[in-house]
Amino acid sequence: MIPPALAFSAPARQSAILIVDDAPDSLGLLQEIMRQQGYQTFIATTGKRALDIAARVQPDLILLDVLLPDLDGLEICRRLKRQPDTAHIPVIFVSACGETEDIVAGFDTGAVDYISKPVRMAEVCARVGAHLRFRRHSVSQKQQNDRLQMILDGMDEGLILVNGDGRIVYANPASEGFVAHSMRELVGLPLAGLLAEPADEDYAAYFAERDDPELAARCRGTREVLVRQRDGTLRAMDLSLTPMAGSEPLFVALLHDITHHKQSETALQRAALVDPLTRIANRRHFDSALEKEWQRAIRSGQPLSLLVLDVDHFKGYNDSLGHAEGDQCLQMVAEVLQEHAVRPADLAARYGGEEFVVLLGETAAEGAAGLAEAIRAHVERLAMPNPRSTTSEMVTVSVGVATIVPTLFDDLRSFFIAADRAMYEAKSAGRNRVVTVCAGAAWNTVRETVAH
Repeated sequence: MIPPALAFSAPARQSAILIVDDAPDSLGLLQEIMRQQGYQTFIATTGKRALDIAARVQPDLILLDVLLPDLDGLEICRRLKRQPDTAHIPVIFVSACGETEDIVAGFDTGAVDYISKPVRMAEVCARVGAHLRFRRHSVSQKQQNDRLQMILDGMDEGLILVNGDGRIVYANPASEGFVAHSMRELVGLPLAGLLAEPADEDYAAYFAERDDPELAARCRGTREVLVRQRDGTLRAMDLSLTPMAGSEPLFVALLHDITHHKQSETALQRAALVDPLTRIANRRHFDSALEKEWQRAIRSGQPLSLLVLDVDHFKGYNDSLGHAEGDQCLQMVAEVLQEHAVRPADLAARYGGEEFVVLLGETAAEGAAGLAEAIRAHVERLAMPNPRSTTSEMVTVSVGVATIVPTLFDDLRSFFIAADRAMYEAKSAGRNRVVTVCAGAAWNTVRETVAH
């Protein structure tokens, strides 16, 4: 069972609103109202586009018109509610169809509210704010604990909670495979008792005198230790010890098998998962690397950055010049990424279509933003003509950048969504630019747009 000290609340972040309307005046008015309230906004003028954006950026609320050129709003709402990834997103209909039967039909599809046009600013703000507050508080403490328990149970690393006396108060299931004791036996044992010399003496002394700076330097953070196994052998591991904030002293100890980590890296290199067109890493390779770097960043406390890059107006490029030229364009963009992702911890990959990603381990926000801008400028200097681009005469790219120092309570998928949203913002702001999102454990965001 999870100790009460691990119960946590969902971190606050800027709410994202998806506005779906094909009438420019109505769309512009709603977008302006939402921006004045401090919300991040995304727009769609067709049902297909709305479903795609909702699935990718996971908005906190959707304002949906009933009458659209392809799918009507009622059908869009039904499809959203049928998909697990979007079923939880509250939908408010905003429509000129204000008859009782229209409103009832809207609620029947799963909407949470119905606003009749012409809209009144105060009413829209009040209803949106109320539903966002309700959504934030709708997740019960039990659901949060269940989510955290699932994370702990699914971890590959051993996670142990240690009190101020150095004794274990909780161990996750993976811990049992790292030490000479079962989960039940671990509770109450001193952490130092799991270790061999000289680490055992250091950790025992540290918990006896935590104010000693020399002992703290040796025991806090990550350190390679030897851990006793059931058969009496010693196994080399990384032990990361981190204090938790709270009224009572509590520490998180992470055990990571160094041998397994090196074997995993070798296996990944042998797999050589490469995109056949661009000859850089493909999506499967990237997903594996992202998970590995995420776990490593949690252990090390170092920042992790992600670039999501999209070729601007690529469909028009293909339509005007042909798919052979389109393939060559993607290959040249991939070469640019490879030239800039040069460190062992960097990985450039084709994520799909004209979309690319660059993973930057141990890279802070400033360095990631600088690299993104260098990539954007390099692609522009290639001077590949793009006849149908309304942004530039040449091929350009829009780049979203997210940076985080992750903890056990952060969500990897939300990190990717943050970078994806930043890329969408770059496109919405005019394309051929970089938008950055800096995120800490609380996901409080600061954005910087570099326009060209």
